[in-house]
Amino acid sequence: MRITFLGTGTSAGVPMIGCDCATCRSSDLRDRRLRPSIYIELPDGTDVLVDASPDLRAQALACPFSRVDAILLTHAHADHVLGLDDVRGFNVRMRRPIPCYGDAQTMGAVRRMFAYIFDRGTPRGGGIPQLVLHTLVGPFSLGRATFVPVPVYHGKSLILGYRVGDFAYLTDCSAIPDGSWPLLDGVQVLVLDALRERPHPTHLSLSQAVDVAGQIGAARAYFTHICHDLPHAATCARLPKHVSLAYDGLVIDVD
Repeated sequence: MRITFLGTGTSAGVPMIGCDCATCRSSDLRDRRLRPSIYIELPDGTDVLVDASPDLRAQALACPFSRVDAILLTHAHADHVLGLDDVRGFNVRMRRPIPCYGDAQTMGAVRRMFAYIFDRGTPRGGGIPQLVLHTLVGPFSLGRATFVPVPVYHGKSLILGYRVGDFAYLTDCSAIPDGSWPLLDGVQVLVLDALRERPHPTHLSLSQAVDVAGQIGAARAYFTHICHDLPHAATCARLPKHVSLAYDGLVIDVD
């Protein structure tokens, strides 16, 4: 299984509009962070997009990829769903609708935010994404792989992370509920939210993320949803050896 990090930044991205800090002015390409998303290539050839950020078009051209067999949504905040209109390019190439999975709250929000997609009265000449929404109630199969939704706290809200095999993706996470810890037993490669040094009400700080990664016990941990407070090279230099900041375009393989 291959994981490509399409975006590792916050909702504002890095560099931030109007910011003149050292990270936003950095020449290190690892400090340029689009909104958060990953692309999973399963061994059987099934390709899965996790979240559709507003930067989806740029991400698909940069990596590149031209196929999406399914979309998993963690929640319905703008930085995770506003790229859904761009999936029409994949529809055209694949000549079929794309199944889209998430919890009931997220699916309801997608129907409201993108009402024109599901309105039969919308003119079709300009191109409309073809999505089939599926509300998750537990583990589900894509290709020959089983995905396990992992509820996590994003502030006071419960959203979803996802586990497939020994890999887990927990973005926009501020805490893990008691009931979700058993779902993470045996995870070997972990992607976890780590916004900045200072505490934040809806995201893990860097030190909190290191602690959570240690509790899960993954052999490798990568941090995402990173703001401009954390320059890549300097931050990675002081993290534990098995932990690092992810960066846009990073590709990792999971057995």
